[in-house]
Amino acid sequence: MKIKPYLDKLNGSSEYKKFKEKYKDSFLVAGFFVLDLELGKNIHQIDYYIPSKKKFAAFSLDEGVHMQILDALGDKVPEELDMNTNIDLDAIHGILEDEMKNRNITEEIRKIIVVLQNVNGKKIWNINSVLSGMEILKAHVEDSTQTVLKMEKTSFVEIMKKMPAAEQASMQPQVDSPSEEMSQGAQTPDEALDEMKKLDKLEEAIEKEKARLKKDLIETEKKSKKTQTKSDKTNKVAKKIVSI
Repeated sequence: MKIKPYLDKLNGSSEYKKFKEKYKDSFLVAGFFVLDLELGKNIHQIDYYIPSKKKFAAFSLDEGVHMQILDALGDKVPEELDMNTNIDLDAIHGILEDEMKNRNITEEIRKIIVVLQNVNGKKIWNINSVLSGMEILKAHVEDSTQTVLKMEKTSFVEIMKKMPAAEQASMQPQVDSPSEEMSQGAQTPDEALDEMKKLDKLEEAIEKEKARLKKDLIETEKKSKKTQTKSDKTNKVAKKIVSI
């Protein structure tokens, strides 16, 4: 499964030609793909950035060519992307499985959600995979070397246990039954994007929990030092009294 046929399909469409005529300053910034290994409901999307509008144009390519204009979430201008890659989409699964074996990760991959973009001048595949057993596998793969730069596994259950009640409530419609939710596949680009947002929110919750634990540890160490200092002072006074 190569990217080029989808890029050719986009470039040859009237939707894209009208878009480029209207937004001459636009440039390609990302590829967004969902590879559903169970149901085969894959998604192929190519994103452009419009500097003059500070917006993104997302082109869905699976049933014709459909465009959505989306607001940018921040002021940072994304890097332009060349879609000529060393890694094909159908190779992603094998690259992940090989690295999983090296790390003794035995779960099966059910769905792969990929964002291809330039990060600090390097073409990076940012991957979130849904595993059997209600877990998420996050990985970064460098395109030029086909090297896995980062891989970590996160459990839905563990994250939900550590999340504040308010955040759990806000996510409840999406995670009431994670196993069933993920097995149904992403029906549309919007649903796939919602899933990416959910994964990002889970990651954010993990980082918050790490920060909280670190803060608690520092406070505990401070209290321990204060207690030790008081104890030392008391011992010194006691020694003086005894010596008198």
